[in-house]
Amino acid sequence: MDTSKFTVLAEREKKTIYVEGDKRIKVFDSDFSKKDVLNEAYNQACVEETGLPIPKVLEVCKINGKWAIVTEYIEGTTLTDLMNEHPENMDDYMNEFVDLQLKVLSKKCPGLRKIKDKMQAKISQTDLDYATRYELHTRLDAMPKHFYLCHGDFNPSNVIVTPNGAKYIIDWSHATQGNRSADAARTYLLFALTGFRLSGDKDLADKYLDLFVTKSELPKANIQRWIPIVAASQSVKGNPEEKDLLLKWANVVDYE
Repeated sequence: MDTSKFTVLAEREKKTIYVEGDKRIKVFDSDFSKKDVLNEAYNQACVEETGLPIPKVLEVCKINGKWAIVTEYIEGTTLTDLMNEHPENMDDYMNEFVDLQLKVLSKKCPGLRKIKDKMQAKISQTDLDYATRYELHTRLDAMPKHFYLCHGDFNPSNVIVTPNGAKYIIDWSHATQGNRSADAARTYLLFALTGFRLSGDKDLADKYLDLFVTKSELPKANIQRWIPIVAASQSVKGNPEEKDLLLKWANVVDYE
């Protein structure tokens, strides 16, 4: 394959995403971990078996010496772009977004890594002091053990809406099996940190959380208890500005 003939769809840290016909080709930088590339393809292949609307993995290969994952290309617009272009429809978009997340969280995917194992390892890598890490490890260990499919990065940018209105979920590199409240806590933090170029940030995050609680019938306190744990886990890979904010959340003993 010659990437110079492909159309660039997006450029992200350590990866470039191309389109060629009906294929989406994610090419990773040469120093990207082979293990992480294969794990991402494996996660997506596992999730395919749930019947959720996601692009199918077609191939894992090397292009000009770089690892690449080839999947189906889903033509459409991200939900983030629709929210920005049509803010008057925000309530409808948020309802559809939460409904789709709950559809994901209704599935089981036993081949995936357990979310508690992943977060325990991440917390150990943080810059938090020993006492805070110990508190978070202990709290995480005490959380109920569930085995629902968790996306791990469920946000409007990872939802593609096709011209006929169908919705597909992309980017399954962080998928695990675990507690639904943990996945909701992650989405809450994503809204609060970036707002996805949407106005409101914290207000939008609170709007999401209230809607998720109403639709899922999960206690809000369950999700709030996960927020410091998820924040600590995510701080390992966050950019400097996000890392500082995440560590502030991680230092909250009881989130309010």
